[in-house]
Amino acid sequence: MKIPLETPEDGLQADTLALLRERTRAFADARDWEQYHTPKNLAMALSVEVAELAEHFQWLKTGAPEELDDKAREGIRHELADVLLYLVQLADRSGVDLRAAALEKMALNAVKYPAP
Repeated sequence: MKIPLETPEDGLQADTLALLRERTRAFADARDWEQYHTPKNLAMALSVEVAELAEHFQWLKTGAPEELDDKAREGIRHELADVLLYLVQLADRSGVDLRAAALEKMALNAVKYPAP
């Protein structure tokens, strides 16, 4: 099933993780990149993108919005997108339901760190 890469304007829930997963699959398939998207390679690419995200905050006092110009905000936005896309692809290739895993981890954290 081919999923369009453009965001539909017809009310579909285009922001779900499942649809994002399908779109990243379609994007990689169209370029014959699946052969390179092993869990190891995706984990390594994810770590590189996280480092590129951190680079935007390097040497800032706090990284608060008032310390960022438009170019920095755009760079952060793009790096966050890269991190998300690699994370979704890594979860997909590893057979992990990312949404379920996140909810499970939040429940575990709620027990480990109960609210006062």
